[in-house]
Amino acid sequence: MDRCLDGSVVAITGAGRGIGRQLALYCAAQGAAIIVNDLGVAQAGNGGDTAFAQNTANDIIAAGGKAAANFGNVADPAEAQSIIEDAVRKFGRIDAVVNNAGILRDSIWHKMSHADWTSVIAVNLTGVFNVSKAATPYFREQKAGSFDHFTSTSGLIGNIGQANYSAAKLPSSRFRSLSRSTWRGLASARIASRLLRGAA
Repeated sequence: MDRCLDGSVVAITGAGRGIGRQLALYCAAQGAAIIVNDLGVAQAGNGGDTAFAQNTANDIIAAGGKAAANFGNVADPAEAQSIIEDAVRKFGRIDAVVNNAGILRDSIWHKMSHADWTSVIAVNLTGVFNVSKAATPYFREQKAGSFDHFTSTSGLIGNIGQANYSAAKLPSSRFRSLSRSTWRGLASARIASRLLRGAA
């Protein structure tokens, strides 16, 4: 039976647990080689355990698929670049980027620290830019590629104690517009950009 992603290489951020992990397992089962990116941090972005990404990659390999773990921080441009470079170095190309990584640092607005604000924006919004930007030259060169961006209803209607998260997800919820802009800039290279709504 043909698998819909045979021969493809997909980089998925936040793929050590939750939706990201399930998506990684699914894409691998459909024939894609997966870069499993995850810092293994707690929900607030603190700590770090490389076992989450490594375990997901190991599970894919044990099932007969291809995968490699990456522990780069999407908020850091150089580390975001490493996600894409790992895909190209280990599997020869990059066909799709799934921007799924995210953190929460909930706090009532007037008690929210500057660090809580900037950390959430850095991962949930700037991280999308960093990883997508890193992949774009490869997509342009091969005249094909796909961006898939996860967002949240919090970006549309807000939520108590989530001013930072909502502010990060509001632009993400408008990735239809960003996707149009991205598409217009990359359409000649046949690059797709899509919005996916998560559960948060």
